Parts: sequence; C-alpha cells; structure tokens
Amino acid sequence: MLNNLIQLSKAKIGSWASPAHSMKTIVQNLAVEYDDQGSGPVVLMLHGWKDSLRTFDALIPYLAKHRIVRLDLPGFGGSEMPRNTWNIAAYVDFVRSFVEKMNLQVDTIVGHSFGGRIAIRGVGSRILKPKRMVLIAAAGLAKRRTLRNQLLGAMAKIGRFVTMVPPFSLWRNQLRQALYESIGSDYFTAGALKDTFVSVVAENLSEFASKITVPTLIVWGKNDTTTPLEQAIRIKELVHGSTLRVVDTAGHFVHREMSGEVAKSIEEFLV
Repeated sequence: MLNNLIQLSKAKIGSWASPAHSMKTIVQNLAVEYDDQGSGPVVLMLHGWKDSLRTFDALIPYLAKHRIVRLDLPGFGGSEMPRNTWNIAAYVDFVRSFVEKMNLQVDTIVGHSFGGRIAIRGVGSRILKPKRMVLIAAAGLAKRRTLRNQLLGAMAKIGRFVTMVPPFSLWRNQLRQALYESIGSDYFTAGALKDTFVSVVAENLSEFASKITVPTLIVWGKNDTTTPLEQAIRIKELVHGSTLRVVDTAGHFVHREMSGEVAKSIEEFLV
C-alpha cells in the first residue's frame, strides 16, 4: 500500500514537472511551442536568453493551485526564429499576441532574466496587464556607461570583422576578452540572433520599471554574477511597493538551484 502511494505521488509530480509533450500553435505567423498545465489563476512564465520553458520545471510541482502557462519565446527552445531583428518591444507584442490567441486572463507574469526584460517593459507600458508580477534575476537596467563600454559595445556590433583589420588583428584575443567582459558571452553564442541580442541589451528599462503599479515580487540569488544583486536593489527602488527576496546560496538560476525556497516565496506572494 505504501509503495503504491509513493508511486502515485511520484507520478503526480512527474506529470507536472515532465509532461509527456508540449503543444504547438501559430502566433504572428511563427510556430510556437508552449505548455499549459493545471487549473486556477493563470501564471504566465517567460524564460531567459538561450533558455526554454523547461527552465521552470522544478517550480511546477509547488504551484499546483494555479494554471501554469509557459512558452518558448521565438528563437529559443521549440519555437521558430524571428524572421528579422527583434527588440524588446517586438517580444512584448508577441507575448501579447500569444495571450490573446490563448484567450488568457493572466493573473501573474513570472519573468526570469531576459523574460524579466519583457515583463518590465510589457507591464510598464500597460501592453501586458497582469494583476501581479514576479521578477527572477531580471535584466534590463543599464549598467554604468563608460567611454570604454560604449566603444566596446560599438565594436561588438561589427563583430569578428573588427579583429580581421590591422592593428586590431594583432590584439584579437585581448579584444575578444574585453568584449566578453563588456557585453557578455551571450553575444558570441547568439548565432542568428546576434543583432537581436545587441538590440535587446541596448535598451534601458528604468523608465518602464518606474511606471509599474501592480504588486511585484523580486527574487534574486545573492551570488548572481550575470545580473548582480545591485540590479535587484535598483529595480526595488523603481517599482513602488515591490518586495525583494534574496536567496543567499544561489546564483543567476536561483529558481533551479533553490526551487523549493523560490516556489514558497512565489506561493506566499500569490495568496
């Protein structure tokens, strides 16, 4: 009897964390992979750069009182690549179209990293209209602009061709390392999305953050080096009435590393 209960429990958790298959739909003439589980208030989850809807798998068993909708954003996971260069506004418009296509009444938007960028701009501009928002290691607030960073950012747009021209060719490795430090390694691994990446990271979302009026929970890993904790503090200052939860032992993927603790914070916020 006990073994049967254990197996039943595992099967229930497994059915949430690892569904047999995701679903497909067409949004803005792009094939999109998404997952729709459970019942109750709708929680829409937006993943980070180079990630997919699977990034939230570990949270799902803890949020069984809600209907969890996740999608692979265009260019990631099982969704089609955008047919031209997109910026954050384009991704916001795409999410809006997805919400309308699925006829969702979104209670809460959860955005991790790049997904947080989309959430900040979408909610701040009133294009996305959830009742609440959760930002997990969200990106989007501009770093301090120095002459060095501006020059390196401009060089990144030119890409590998810069290092083919003397005297830059003599400093290929040094320049490459400097670019990694300035704009992050994601640029060099973005492939067909390089121009989109440059467009995305170039935008400072501080103005949109300051216009957010819905209750907002900010969740951050203390050891996050991708979006350092100072970003969380700045977001909290900009988003009136927001709450910050810092997880001491986690990094940028705090929702994976400490899924139980993060899910508990989200669940308490959603009550």
